[in-house]
Amino acid sequence: MKVLMINGSPDISGCIHTAMMIAKDTLAEQGIEAEELVVGNRDIRGCIGCRKCKTTGKCVFNDLVNETAPRLAEADGLIIGSPVFYGTPNGTLLCFLQRLF
Repeated sequence: MKVLMINGSPDISGCIHTAMMIAKDTLAEQGIEAEELVVGNRDIRGCIGCRKCKTTGKCVFNDLVNETAPRLAEADGLIIGSPVFYGTPNGTLLCFLQRLF
């Protein structure tokens, strides 16, 4: 089994990363592989509603989103972590997830 962990924090060694490493260790004890992907410090634009993904199967913006989609398809589980800014998850994470899904 494999779990993809998406870290939405811009701080690559902060609290979200620490929580993900604890989850990774716990999963490893059960023989489950886990991979952390940090997106909170990346330049990811939001969806523009062009609907190209519907016809081509991938986003028109060729960035981390398109690189991650096959990894998500192969994963058996998903963990998403984010700091909360002004009552919502990190905006970069939200853009990433909207385009990924």
